[in-house]
Formats: sequence, C-alpha cells, structure tokens
Amino acid sequence: MIQRRTLLKSTAAAALATPALGGFAQQSVTLKFHTFMAPQSNVWLNMHKTWMDKVEKDSGGRIKFEGYPAMQLGGTPVQLYDQARDGVVDVVWTLPGNTAGRFPRVEVFELPFMMTNAEATSKAYWDYVQTLAADEFKDTQVIALQVHGPGVIHTAEKPVRTVNDMRGLKMRAPTRQVTKLVAALGATPVGMPLPQIPDALSKGTIQGCVIPWEVVPSVKVHELTKFHAEFDPAGGSLYTTTFVMAMNKAKYNSLPPDLKKVIDANSGMATSAWLGKVQQGGDVAGRKAAADRGNNVFTVSASEAQEFRRRSRQIEVEWVEDMNKRGFDGRKLLEGARGLIEKHTRGTKA
Repeated sequence: MIQRRTLLKSTAAAALATPALGGFAQQSVTLKFHTFMAPQSNVWLNMHKTWMDKVEKDSGGRIKFEGYPAMQLGGTPVQLYDQARDGVVDVVWTLPGNTAGRFPRVEVFELPFMMTNAEATSKAYWDYVQTLAADEFKDTQVIALQVHGPGVIHTAEKPVRTVNDMRGLKMRAPTRQVTKLVAALGATPVGMPLPQIPDALSKGTIQGCVIPWEVVPSVKVHELTKFHAEFDPAGGSLYTTTFVMAMNKAKYNSLPPDLKKVIDANSGMATSAWLGKVQQGGDVAGRKAAADRGNNVFTVSASEAQEFRRRSRQIEVEWVEDMNKRGFDGRKLLEGARGLIEKHTRGTKA
C-alpha cells in the first residue's frame, strides 16, 4: 500500500512537472529589428525581411520579429549600434563607419581598391574579424559582417570621366576612409547618413555622392543626378562600405538553447556572404533605374583607374600608421585582409 501511494505521488509529480518543462521547451520570443534603411529598399525587402522570415521559419514560429526600417523606433543611424548594445532594441543592421574611428580595424575593407566582389569580400570580412580583430564588436552578439558592391560616383551637373573631374565637387561620403578617398581625389567631402542624401542633393548642399548602384532608387539618386561613373572590374573597385548585423548580448544569452542554435545557424560566414551577394545583386536594378531615365552612365577604364589608385595610395599608408599608433600591427592587418580577400575571391564567383 505504501509503495502504491509512493508510486501515485511520483506519477502525479511527474505529470505536474511535465507541462513546466514543455512550456520551457516551447518558449517563444519577439525580437525588435531596427535599421536606417528605407522600407522600399533592396536591403530591407530582400535582405532583412528575408533573413527574419527564415529565422522565424527555422524556429517553428517561436522567434518572431517586429521590423522597424527607417529609424522608426527613434534615434539616429549613428546610434544604432549602441541601441543593440544597450538593449533599446534587439537586432540592428548598421555601418560601423557611422561612428568614425570607433571600429578602426574593420576600416581596412573600406580602403581604396581593396574589395573584389561583395560575396567574397564579406567572407573575408567575417574571417578577418574572427582571426585578427576578435574584440572589435565585443559589446554585442555579431550575427553577420558584410560589404556592399563596388562604389559608384554619382553627380548632378558635371560628369566624372577622369580623376581631375572630381576637383572641387562637394561629394557625400559614408565613412571616415571613404571621406579621405573623396578628398584625395580632389573633391570636398561632406559626411552625412544615407537618408539625408536626397534633401542635400535637391538643395545643392552636395553636388554628388558615392554609393553603390543598389541603393540608388531608395534615395532617388537617379532622379536627382544625371551622371554616373562606374569602374571597369578589370581596374578594381573604387571602394566599399562595411556593415554589421548585431544582437543585444543579454537577449541572445536569455534564449533557450534550441533558439540560440537557430540564431547561430543564421549567423556567421555563410550568412555574411549571402547578405553581400544579395546586396550586390541589387546593383542591376539600380543601374537600370538610372539608364531608364536617360542618365549618362560612364565606365572608367582600367587604365584611367590607375590614376585614381595613385591619388588615393596615401590613404592606405595613413591607415597603417594609425593602426600602429593604436597599438595594432597595421601592416599585418592590411596584408591579412588582402590575403583573405584573395583567398575567398578565388573560391567565389563574382
């Protein structure tokens, strides 16, 4: 009889415990995703939303997202990384270069004529941070690191066919290193976040900007400029910009183990490469938008690109010196990044 009562008590206890365990196993979470990109942009529609949809599907609907493009949760693009760090939001996608000099080691990918294609260079960027700059984003849980396609010069009234055509133009540049590049080419750089470009162009505050083709339609640059100078791939890519998708560490650590695995499976080199490839894939539509308006699209030849390279070479030297002053081995970082780009380019179709 005693044994029977003990068995009944044990069975009842197990029955009561099971729902609690099951409830933990089925724990769900809603994450707020915040970025500056416009809701109609290629980045938001084909990268961010697609990534969020995949995470939701892989989690069986237990991870859900509230997506907020165009800084809908407030603040400025410059504040996005800290919003993720501080838990104001859960996940962000932003430019490390929005805060000049804060993430200096990843600036190596923004040096003139460093990148090849966005997929390979994004792989190299992820690889580089894991091996040569592991603490660069230590305040957050990094999901992906990527770059956009080759940078293009867009001007309102004056075409750029040679490096001398840049002289005197007021040009928007996105980051510290690209600002130096614009200055080295003879233009006057004007720093501002991407969403401010249309107003600045329409008011004449700037006479042009450097951005990749894919983002052109979302900020109406094809409507506000008439001339576009792209570079023949044989001569190299003028520049690119680095991005980071980062998650609040405490939020990540609070996830049950199986949901952490879902985030992990949608993070890393493969996700970084996919983001880079999709972003550069949007270049075709951006270029077509400009061509369809009858704008002049000029290709800088490989031979003419050599003069752009020559004028901008000092930027690389200065970056190495800056890293050395900060206590890093600048030459090692530069050669490491270049070697990784070459390695991943060999294994990735452009």
